Amino acid sequence: MNAIVTGATKGIGRAVSLQLAANNYNLALCSRNSTDLERFKKEILELYPAINILTFKADFEIEAEVQAFAQYVASGFSFTDVLVNNAGLFIPSALLDEDDSALERQMQINVKAPQILSKFFGRKMREEGKGHIFNICSVASINPAENAGSYSVTKFALLGLTRVLRMELMKYGVKVTAILPGSTLTSSWEGTSIPAERFVDPEDVASALINSLKMSAGANTDEIVITPSRGDV
Repeated sequence: MNAIVTGATKGIGRAVSLQLAANNYNLALCSRNSTDLERFKKEILELYPAINILTFKADFEIEAEVQAFAQYVASGFSFTDVLVNNAGLFIPSALLDEDDSALERQMQINVKAPQILSKFFGRKMREEGKGHIFNICSVASINPAENAGSYSVTKFALLGLTRVLRMELMKYGVKVTAILPGSTLTSSWEGTSIPAERFVDPEDVASALINSLKMSAGANTDEIVITPSRGDV
């Protein structure tokens, strides 16, 4: 089995990649930092030497690099069973006060890149009658977050994209799942004084994804909301 994880070297992407490797998935990983990618690849192979790992440096703000990543994976894997659209950009700001480029930049990474990859690999999944697409959304996909103006807009859009994909692909046996985490302890919270137990752990998101993959062919987890047990921070 072969899986793609975007934004793979940190946070949720890292946790998902490790759990997929533990379940014998070959991996196609991308991030913006080639050094981080190679270091992470070495780390995974030390734990799971039998799997195959493809790595690709890509900046998802550049559409041509998203397309190049898709072609690279297609040349390395005969079929991709799982696509995890995890890469994202968060620019904190109120909508009325943010820079004019904020919506465009976040839309490109948070919505357009998943749309490109989902179309590219979703068509192949449709042809084969199997596969699973995961979009890592956010609780901001259903309730706008304070000081996250355009980010909330793009996460609403990503959830909408997920629902459209599910509607179009379910008749072909292809599953589509949205995972909507609340505040998750990733590098974006580095240096915080808030206790770790106030956050969702990236491993929790990865576990939800793996458990979805293990469900029977007749079951699809449409949307999984994961929030801190004591409320969002």
